[in-house]
Amino acid sequence: MKSKLNLDPKVIDSARSCAGRIAKTMQTFIDRHTTVSTERTVLRLLGVDGIDEVDTPLPNVVIDQIKDAGGLSKGAAYWMGNAMTRTGLSPQEIAEKMAAGQLDITKLPPMDPKEAERAVMPEVLKALEKIKAQTEKRERYLETIGEGRKPYLYVIVATGNIYEDVVQAQAAARQGADIIAVIRTTAQSLLDYVPYGPTTEGFGGTYATQENFRIMRKALDEVGEEIGRYIRLCNYSSGMCMPEIAAMGALERLDVMLNDALYGILFRDINMQRTLVDQFFSRVIIGYCGSMFNSGEDNYLTTDDAYEAAHTVLASQFINEQFAVLANIKAEQMGLGHAFEMDPDIENGFLYELSQAIMAREIFPKASLKYMPPTKFMTGNIFRGQIQDALFNLISVWSGQSLQLLGMLTEAIHTPHMQDRYLSIENASYIFNNARDIGSEVEFKEGGIIQSRAARVLAEADKLLREIEEEGLFATIEQGKFGGVKRPRDGGKGLEGVCVKAEDYFNPFIPLMMGGVKK
Repeated sequence: MKSKLNLDPKVIDSARSCAGRIAKTMQTFIDRHTTVSTERTVLRLLGVDGIDEVDTPLPNVVIDQIKDAGGLSKGAAYWMGNAMTRTGLSPQEIAEKMAAGQLDITKLPPMDPKEAERAVMPEVLKALEKIKAQTEKRERYLETIGEGRKPYLYVIVATGNIYEDVVQAQAAARQGADIIAVIRTTAQSLLDYVPYGPTTEGFGGTYATQENFRIMRKALDEVGEEIGRYIRLCNYSSGMCMPEIAAMGALERLDVMLNDALYGILFRDINMQRTLVDQFFSRVIIGYCGSMFNSGEDNYLTTDDAYEAAHTVLASQFINEQFAVLANIKAEQMGLGHAFEMDPDIENGFLYELSQAIMAREIFPKASLKYMPPTKFMTGNIFRGQIQDALFNLISVWSGQSLQLLGMLTEAIHTPHMQDRYLSIENASYIFNNARDIGSEVEFKEGGIIQSRAARVLAEADKLLREIEEEGLFATIEQGKFGGVKRPRDGGKGLEGVCVKAEDYFNPFIPLMMGGVKK
């Protein structure tokens, strides 16, 4: 594709290559480590679910016992395979006996890891078949009832009650929404466990649980069949339970998962070592099940200046892309993030925003780019807010974005009401229809504001990536070069849940998911 921004392909290649080397260096660290949440994910995929008598999730019960006995480094798959052979029980039955205090799997006679892997493999393949069936069901829906045009109209529900979320989500779909994101309750990302069952209370959102995923998926399938358009479901695969939620999302057919390599470190103060190890397994799962992930570069602009820090957004997009490549994620599944967050009082701010959005599309031509609405400078003036959202929508259709999280005219006032969502969908639909082909019709002035801005941001991103490669990603985060937020390598939440793998460690899901289902 010919660059309308006249971007230098050598600078793009330099930045991408640099990001690739950064990601590979980090992958060496990732491959040597595992975490409690990664191992709980293995158990969930093996079918372990439910809670004990004090509501502790069974995956936590099992992994906590293994960790306390000093066995985490061998991996959950080993201990479960060994226990299945020694007891003749299923993974779920083993977990239930452990919760009842009737079994300590770390005290069973040990077996050769290869034998343990063979013992657990039927359960592994069963899980992969379940995920594959959900992926095929999505594909059948897309072939039979179809979907909306890009940019997909993406809206949120956030009542705290999953059943009320269903009412609002179905209403939004009938109004024209293509993606429903169920906002997660405040601070769930800091819980080192996944709550169980349907939930009807939450602050600022609804708990992400497997049952809630199942309830909403069923509701969106019903309304999709009614209106003749597949409706995608989005939730959060982030925080302390990043890979666990990815597994739950794969099993329940989530289509979009918010999942970023750096977000939890910067904005939730989760330990960087824990986050980077967990993001790998979560992305392997996302790649396998055919979902899209959304990265969180838009958040940088809530803590840093959108004009001055634009290059950090692009640098992070490059890094997120390369981490995704290492997890075997297709370009079309990469929902790289950015946002319309420049101070509206900046002269020619619209031109700078347009330059940034088109630059993202040209540099990542196959990615399912996720464009976030103005929030930082929304004032509660609904008339001005509607105009800000209209400019945002115009840039989106002009620059060929993929996922458009619609702005709300009542941003900065309250959680959206149903009528707020309707007005946002109406705004975007009107502009998308009236300016559908503006991107293919309009050329930019040679060396003008738009081209010059893009060239400068790209050059600064390339320079930053070179610095990151030289200093290391951990050191870069410690220095606060992303989002203006500094985090220590050994600080934050969850470091105690990280350990070095033993030489005979194995996680059978990663090689199979990376290479496809083996019959």
